[in-house]
Amino acid sequence: MSIFVGNLSYDISQEDLVEVFAEYGKVKRVHIPVDKETQRKRGFAFVEMENKGQEGAAIAALDGAGALQWWWW
Repeated sequence: MSIFVGNLSYDISQEDLVEVFAEYGKVKRVHIPVDKETQRKRGFAFVEMENKGQEGAAIAALDGAGALQWWWW
C-alpha cells in the first residue's frame, strides 16, 4: 500500500520525504512524479513503508501537518 502525499513544494526531494517518514518506520520507496514534457515535479508523491502499521502511524501523526495532505492509495 502507498500513502499519497499531496500539496508538496516543487522543490521537495526523495531525501526530504524519507527524513519525515523515517520517524514512523522504515521507508521502502518514495516516488515523486514529474511532468513528461517539462520534467517539473508535479507537487505530490507516493510513499511506501515497511508495513501498514507504520503507514498508519505516519498518517495519524502527519495528517494536517503544514500544507500536506495524506491519503491511503
